[in-house]
Amino acid sequence: MAKYARGKYSLSISDRSGQAFPYLEMVKEWTGALVHISEYEPKQPQLDPPYHRADAIALRNPRPQRFQQPKDRSGVFADSGGITVGVANLSLPGQFAFRVPTVNFTGNGITTPGNTMIPENGSLQNRRRNLIVSQGNVEVSIT
Repeated sequence: MAKYARGKYSLSISDRSGQAFPYLEMVKEWTGALVHISEYEPKQPQLDPPYHRADAIALRNPRPQRFQQPKDRSGVFADSGGITVGVANLSLPGQFAFRVPTVNFTGNGITTPGNTMIPENGSLQNRRRNLIVSQGNVEVSIT
């Protein structure tokens, strides 16, 4: 097997500056370049970030909450999660008519036409609103 010389009196050329330095004072950088110890630059920490585990994305044994969809029972009651809930029908009966008169607004010598929305008869519309409630049967017996 071959034997290497110690390099006690040898010179080596730096890959960074091109100058000659004693062979025993040369070190190898992480890039593979052979440089003098005065020119040595350690690897930057950004180039070797620490290991970070990925975030967890799921549970091991999930038990999601189950929701029942409301069942339509002719628009009066709905079943949601085993609890009977009343459903209100808020639609207005008939046409909800508005008068739309054109009005001129004047300010600072400038007249601007505009429209307003006024109900035809507010009290009549309010009387047409109905609430129909069915709560069940009640039996009363006197003994």
